[in-house]
Amino acid sequence: MNKARKIWLLYQTLTASLFFVFFFYAFFCTIPSASNLHSTGFLPVSPEDTSQESSNPSPVNVYVYRLPRKFTYGVVEHFWRARGFTDSETRGYPSHQHSAEWYLFLDLTTRSHELYWTGSPVIPVSQPEEAEFFYVPFFSSLSSIVNKNQLPSSSDWIKQYDDGKAQEELVAWLEKQEYWTRSEGRDHVLVCQNPKALNRVRDRVKNAVLLVSGFGRVRRDQGSPSKDLVVPCSHRISTYDVDIGVENRRLLLFAGNPYHHGGAKVRDFLFQALENEEDAIIEHEAASQENQVLASERMRSSKFCLDIPPPGSSPASCRLFDAIFSMCIPVIVNGSSIELPFEDVIDYRKIALFVQSTSAVKPAFLVTMLRNVTRDRILEYQQELKLVKRYFDYKDPNGAVKEIWHQVLQKLSLIKLMMINHDNGLQIRCM
Repeated sequence: MNKARKIWLLYQTLTASLFFVFFFYAFFCTIPSASNLHSTGFLPVSPEDTSQESSNPSPVNVYVYRLPRKFTYGVVEHFWRARGFTDSETRGYPSHQHSAEWYLFLDLTTRSHELYWTGSPVIPVSQPEEAEFFYVPFFSSLSSIVNKNQLPSSSDWIKQYDDGKAQEELVAWLEKQEYWTRSEGRDHVLVCQNPKALNRVRDRVKNAVLLVSGFGRVRRDQGSPSKDLVVPCSHRISTYDVDIGVENRRLLLFAGNPYHHGGAKVRDFLFQALENEEDAIIEHEAASQENQVLASERMRSSKFCLDIPPPGSSPASCRLFDAIFSMCIPVIVNGSSIELPFEDVIDYRKIALFVQSTSAVKPAFLVTMLRNVTRDRILEYQQELKLVKRYFDYKDPNGAVKEIWHQVLQKLSLIKLMMINHDNGLQIRCM
C-alpha cells in the first residue's frame, strides 16, 4: 500500500469517527434519560402501565397559539349559519367523526398549571419561550365541511365562507410567527383529520406533526407514519357497558351506504354475497341520526361488524370505533396496507379480524370463517375490547386525548434530535 493510499484511509477513518462521536453526543443530549422516558412520552404506554401513569411528575410544556377567532369559533359559527341557524354564536362545536381538533383544543384551553389532568403528559404555558412544542388550534376538519350541505343559492351569506381561503390565511399568519419560522414548523402540531383538511396548503405545513385519520390520501412527500400520527375518529354511539357474552347475538352486521364515495367494488361484491345469508344483516343506509340509533342497536346484538374502507380511504372510520364501543368484533376488509391509531400500544390482532379483499369476495368465504370462530375466542376478543376501548374515547381522562399527547411527544423527541443535527450541519434523515 503506497503512502498516499495510507493517508487517504486515515483521513476517511478520522472523518467517520468524528461523525459518529458527534452523532451519539447529539443523540444522548436530546433523548431523555431512561428514568424520564415515560414522563416525557418517549416510550409508549401499554395497558399494563396505566397504574403508573398517575405518578407522572414532569409534563412537557406546550404553547397554544392564540389564533384569530375566525380560525376557531368563527369556523363553528359559519358551520351553523350554513345550515340555517340564526343563533350560530351561541351554538357549540358540532358532533362529527373528525372531532379530535375540538377535544385537544378543549383539553389545552380549559386547564391551568394547577388544574390539569392527573398524569397528563403535557401542560399549556402562557409564554412561547417556555414551550417545548407548539399547538396550532385551527378547526381544519370542521372548516372542510362547512359548505358540505349548502342552503339554496338565494342565501347570500353562505357564499362568504371559503375553506381554501381560510387555509391560505392561516399559513400566511403562521409564517409571520417567530417560532414557526425558527423551526420551519417542525416542532408544531396541526390536526387535519378529515382527508380534505388543509389540502390546499399541505406543502407549506408538511414539516409539522400532522394528526390524520390515515395516510391513504396523503402524498408521501407531505406526510409519513414516522413523523405524523393516526388518531381515532370520534365514535357516534354511546359506550355499551355490559358483560361479555354471545347470547342473542347474530353473526354479522354491516350497516351503511353500499355506494360509498370512491366506487368501492369490494362493497358491491360483499353486499351481493351476504344478502341472502341467514346470519348476516345488511342495512343499505346512508348516515342520519335515526339510522345511527338503529345501527347502534344492531351492532350491540351482533358478534361481528364489517368495516369495508373504500380505495384510498382509511379503515379507521367512525364505523370501526362504533363497533368497538358496541362490543362488536370488527372485521376489517382491505386489500392493501393500513394504518390504525396507537398500533404500538394496541395489538389489533386481539380485538379485530383482518381479511384480504381478494378472499372476502369469494362465495361463502367470510361467513364460513366467522362461523368457525369459537365461543371462547369471541369472548377473548370481547374482553380485549373492554380493556382497550378507552384509548378511542375522547371524553375519558385516560383515553384518546392523553394517548395522543403521549404519541406526539414521542414524535417530537425524534424531531428535536433531527433539528439539532441539522443546526450542526449533519444531514441525517430520520424520516
